Amino acid sequence: MPSFDQLTGDQMAQLAYLVLLGVVLASYVLVAGRGRMGTMLRHAVLWALLFTGVAAAWGLWDSARLTSAVVQQAPDGTGFAVRRSADRQFHLTLDLTGPSGVARPVSFILDTGATDMVLTRADAASLGFGASDLRFLGTARTANGVTRTAEVRLDSVVLQGHAAQNVRALVNEGALHASLLGMRYLERFARIEIARDILRIVF
Repeated sequence: MPSFDQLTGDQMAQLAYLVLLGVVLASYVLVAGRGRMGTMLRHAVLWALLFTGVAAAWGLWDSARLTSAVVQQAPDGTGFAVRRSADRQFHLTLDLTGPSGVARPVSFILDTGATDMVLTRADAASLGFGASDLRFLGTARTANGVTRTAEVRLDSVVLQGHAAQNVRALVNEGALHASLLGMRYLERFARIEIARDILRIVF
């Protein structure tokens, strides 16, 4: 189980939803148990409970649909297959090691139109790349226009047990909702194929 400082943004959001739901539920139980409290106050707390429950359910569903991809290892251990998520993207989690020396899981979206592995600034920071490590000398064209990029080197990258060392990556200076996995990294594998909603990678 990951420690608190290793929780992803989605996991932190789930935790916040559950804590808020627990607080409101406990408040309702306390208020309902006190006969002298007015009916309007009890109703207000009940509506707050219902609203929080809906928000929590939506947050959990939104997180689940982005991580619903099922990974299946090949029987002979030569590769794996992943199912497209409900958002129509392929999500892959890679273990990256940067300047911190600690391997951390980073969630990527497969981008067949991208050349490089591109990290968000938040993911880069979690790996130990500080502001002084990033020199935004390159440029990249995205759906939001042209943005600057900084080249970094990852000590190791592990995908489903397949390890690579000294891997080149870019850090996007602009707003990027998720790190992107481009084709340069995937070219390390023997074969990559997409058939409808299944992505297969052969080592």
